[in-house]
Amino acid sequence: MKEGKIMEARKIRRRTFLFGTALTAAGCAVGRPRVSLVSPNEKLNVAGIGVGGKGYSDLENVSSENIVALCDVSDKSAAKAWERFPNARRYRDYREMLDKEANNIDAVTVSTADHAHATAALAAMELGKHVYVQKPLTHSIHEARVLTEAARRYKVATQMGNQGHSGDGVRQLCEMIWSGAIGPVREAHIWTNRPLWPQGMPKPLDPEPVPGFLKWDLWLNHAPERPYNKKYAPFNWRGWWDFGCGALGDMGCHIMDPANWSLKLGAPTSVEVIRQKGKNDQTAPESSVLRYEFPARADMAPVTVYWYDGGELPPRPAGVDPDTKLGDGANGSLFIGDKGVLTTGCYGGHTRFLPEELNEGYTMPREIIPRIPNGDHAQDWVQACKGGRPACSNFDYGGPFTETVLLGNLALRVGGKLEWDSARMKVTNNREANQYVRETYRKGWAL
Repeated sequence: MKEGKIMEARKIRRRTFLFGTALTAAGCAVGRPRVSLVSPNEKLNVAGIGVGGKGYSDLENVSSENIVALCDVSDKSAAKAWERFPNARRYRDYREMLDKEANNIDAVTVSTADHAHATAALAAMELGKHVYVQKPLTHSIHEARVLTEAARRYKVATQMGNQGHSGDGVRQLCEMIWSGAIGPVREAHIWTNRPLWPQGMPKPLDPEPVPGFLKWDLWLNHAPERPYNKKYAPFNWRGWWDFGCGALGDMGCHIMDPANWSLKLGAPTSVEVIRQKGKNDQTAPESSVLRYEFPARADMAPVTVYWYDGGELPPRPAGVDPDTKLGDGANGSLFIGDKGVLTTGCYGGHTRFLPEELNEGYTMPREIIPRIPNGDHAQDWVQACKGGRPACSNFDYGGPFTETVLLGNLALRVGGKLEWDSARMKVTNNREANQYVRETYRKGWAL
């Protein structure tokens, strides 16, 4: 790739890092990329990176704005978006798009496979562009820290695509717990029916010819080179460690969000594999149970958080009828407090006491968390891009939360219990685990 605006911005960032505080305030200002500012009455010029599947719906959710450029490595995946936005300029390589469109766009949606989130989002932020990035925010803990810090440095509006965080339900759950409805919470149990794709596969797939509609090398992004197989892309990539983050990556930023917010979790001190089925070096396991430990936090007691996937389920609380649905059934959470038990759905909706008769006559506490109009996660970001209050799952929230979620994958990859030092981003009792904290990058794709 020829050196363009992305590389110029990256050189500025690296010089800033090397010189650190030796730079004067004026010097920093000279090197800072221009942040696009749009008045509340104007429309944003938006570009999409990864515009098939979820990427298409992300574009639809901001179609009130001007969709001016689209990028996808697959003509087949992008066909619907090409048709829906015929006037948008088309690209296959987001680096080329950002170079050519740097002066034409204000904001970027990133809806690629997990492993490409960070490189694409950072390239956009380095040009001063606001970014909406699908969950999990990144593929590694280190990448999450990098994006969190970059959002602050470049002063751009950000949002992670865990849309339930904009809903009224999770806010009601927080208000119930913060009002003392079940007393101090000592345990939380979180489960999902994922994976819905193959996992537990110990060997790479056999090589197949690359179809003409796909730029396989661009799809690989920074991941290690490997031959194409249709069972990697466009969908089943999620189970492969090189590309996805397994069941935790798919649903953790959704289903763990009610616990993360209501219990003010912050960083755990440890995570432990209770059991997993199908551990291997290539893919996430077929099923797993994890235990996170969190210390006392502000007004919150120490809490143990359990994660279940692949058909694993938490024990049913004592006194709860076997026919009572917990959470949404396939997904949900249980909160075990000193004075009672709450269950809630995937996005924090339909929160209720267990046993169910305890809900009779309960009055919800007063609202103390601002509501998002219509629970619209994408428009919450759009308004932030136009100078409104920060989006509710901006990277100051989504970045540290993603680090917590992805720490579970470190434990799955090495087994046992990991002691975690968040400040140093380091596992203190298992040297092997630290190799998974940050990525290695192919030439041309460095973060």
